[in-house]
Amino acid sequence: MRIKLLILVLACFQSCAAQTLKINGVSFVASRESVSSNHIKPVVDLNANYAAVMPFGFIKDLSNPNIVFNTERQWFGETKAGARQYIKELQKHDIRVMLKPQIWVWHGEFTGFIEMKNEKDWKVLESSYSKFILTYAELAQEMDVAIFCIGTELEKFISNRPEFWQSLIVQIKKIYNGKLTYAANWDEYKRTPFIASLDYIGIDAYFPVSESKTPTLKECLESWRPYHKEMVSLSEHYKKPILFTEFGYRSVDYSGKAPWRSDRSMTQVNLEAQTNATLALFNSCWQEDWFAGGFVWKWFHDHENAGGKEDSRFTPQNKPVENLIREQYKLR
Repeated sequence: MRIKLLILVLACFQSCAAQTLKINGVSFVASRESVSSNHIKPVVDLNANYAAVMPFGFIKDLSNPNIVFNTERQWFGETKAGARQYIKELQKHDIRVMLKPQIWVWHGEFTGFIEMKNEKDWKVLESSYSKFILTYAELAQEMDVAIFCIGTELEKFISNRPEFWQSLIVQIKKIYNGKLTYAANWDEYKRTPFIASLDYIGIDAYFPVSESKTPTLKECLESWRPYHKEMVSLSEHYKKPILFTEFGYRSVDYSGKAPWRSDRSMTQVNLEAQTNATLALFNSCWQEDWFAGGFVWKWFHDHENAGGKEDSRFTPQNKPVENLIREQYKLR
């Protein structure tokens, strides 16, 4: 009897542990070439258990309805064949995958501003986006991908055409039987109209947390308080966990002021700013029951030559913050 009780307790413990296992992810950047075990080993060494694979579609401008994708002119990692190869290699190393097809607007214009000028163009965009996203929903099902992200930072598209998005989710679910999310921008996520149809409330978590040149841990933690409260409330309302589909800070002065900024005019390297802001994010969210985990932005396949202490961009690679992430991810 005591043995049976012990087995029952262990089974319960293991089940609870499986439910609370965090998604400790990297946003694995598409490149010109295929990847090998040598490229995946640094992801494993980071103690990551997930990677976001990101094939791309391209739009000429914010009012153009045609999405160009999966062409020979794209980098290998941006195509369907490239995404398949990346997924396969990651899975060989027990790294689970979120497939996250994304749109790039020429000249780097913000995708949240994509908006058509007439009904005809809206219909063309809907048809084009459906082909794009359903192509990758099929790949997600084929490759047994754990999470599929149905879009990234597309607020005006969604607010103008909510019925289309509800219909698209129905179509996706006929193809793919894994978990779904949408990567809403940090100032958009509360207005996403189809949260109830998803498994995770996805947020690209570029919340402003400090006006300082070198943000301190204390001030960043204080800034996280209202965001924390809002996310807890939304999670409880929908009874769904929050997932940071992207998170991260640049290693640059004022990195916490407008964390979404990627312009190259910001060049003054500040490794302490990146580390402090990242630590505050971990301390504010990561061990909370309502929080599923997240994907750090961003991780390049050629780890040896990525980032470094003279780099002012987002990647944590070969910077002090990489060790911080490694220790956090070790906690699982």
